[in-house]
Amino acid sequence: MSNLGTLFERTAAGGGRGRRIATRAFTLELDRLADCGCLGEGLARLDSRCVLLAVGDMAKAAAALIELDGVTRRIVLCPPGADAQLLIALARAAEADALVYDGDAPSPEIDVAIRVACRLPLAPLAAPRAARFVTEWAMPTSGTSGPPKLVAHTLATLTAAFRPATGERWATFYDVRRYGGLQILLRSLLGAESLTLTDPNEGVDAFLGRIGQARATHISGTPSHWRKVLMSGGAHRIAPQRVRLSGEIADDAVLAALRALYPDAHVEHAYASTEAGVAFVVSDGRAGFPASLLREDGEVALRVVDDVLRVRSNRAALRYLGAGAPALEDSDGFVDTGDVVARNGDRCLFVGRRGGVINVGGAKVHPEEVEAALNAHRAVRASRVFARRNPITGALVAAEVVLSEGVAADEATKRDILAACRAALPAYKAPSFLNFVAELPMTDGGKLVRHG
Repeated sequence: MSNLGTLFERTAAGGGRGRRIATRAFTLELDRLADCGCLGEGLARLDSRCVLLAVGDMAKAAAALIELDGVTRRIVLCPPGADAQLLIALARAAEADALVYDGDAPSPEIDVAIRVACRLPLAPLAAPRAARFVTEWAMPTSGTSGPPKLVAHTLATLTAAFRPATGERWATFYDVRRYGGLQILLRSLLGAESLTLTDPNEGVDAFLGRIGQARATHISGTPSHWRKVLMSGGAHRIAPQRVRLSGEIADDAVLAALRALYPDAHVEHAYASTEAGVAFVVSDGRAGFPASLLREDGEVALRVVDDVLRVRSNRAALRYLGAGAPALEDSDGFVDTGDVVARNGDRCLFVGRRGGVINVGGAKVHPEEVEAALNAHRAVRASRVFARRNPITGALVAAEVVLSEGVAADEATKRDILAACRAALPAYKAPSFLNFVAELPMTDGGKLVRHG
């Protein structure tokens, strides 16, 4: 066993404070985990197994993770809404031989020997926990640059970026089955406070109300999540001490808007990926990161190769799983993040994903770069840029824009936004099509949908 202890042991160290993990439907009382669980007699059947964790509610997922770590060889965190085809693929890649589920058991086509139901509220343990493994935690990548890959971590790699902290009552817009949300779940479990989690069918205003009632001090989400907050009538319901952004590029416009909305809060954006782990946190209120971080002699080493950021640290995943899986690291131990950066004096700015460019007559356009220019306009609250097919150039740049409150959705506004965008960017990068919309489509992970 690792000297870090299991997740249950590390969670129990903060016991006796009435901590809880709350979703809209369930509340997990963490102090009760000393002699209660969510898997009943099924926990003993899962000993030494490779378990596919496919449950709906995040409080149930958290309870199962606490029970399974140290007891199983591997846990596969299935993303919310995963269909049978994806579950079968994940089970095959991870060599899963057991399934933990809630509600109706997923398709019998998932070939596992053991199926165990996860239930809340907690029930008394059928037998003492017998932890004897350093459990691998496997999760799929977001799939923003192709089909998702299955990545293996341990509790040690997942928590290597943490520093001792108390008094942090977290809430997050993320799902805890994804890397960004899992980071917040683990921070909360290893800390001494409670955690408030969202529900996929819950509106932003309703969730903000629950966060406010829970008096959350630290709140995390993607920039797209936070733009929804900025457009929400319920933004005043929270009074965070710390606002954390991650998962997408945080541009100057969203950072400035959050500082104005929550002047007493510390606004920061973290750079992390499922493969590379948490690389750094930027707290100076500016987009991008200081070029001084590009060094290889620290706990986290950064380098740029062919304009793409690479990361080496003890926070990175162990490897990709599955037959024929590629190597995770290069010969020097660096993970290729796929994120393109551009040096501008003492600053490095994120440009976009290497595989996400729009090809306009042979010229490359990163959607995120155009979105930053659009979002800088005072009339724009949020934007989404994507490719629209064109028989001559192959593709043209198209954009959807959510206007700031009180701005007229007329042709004069459109001309003004496009003129500002053309002044900030080369002509081929400026949108050829621009439409005003009430909201932007987002993935289950809280990121903008990139296809048109």
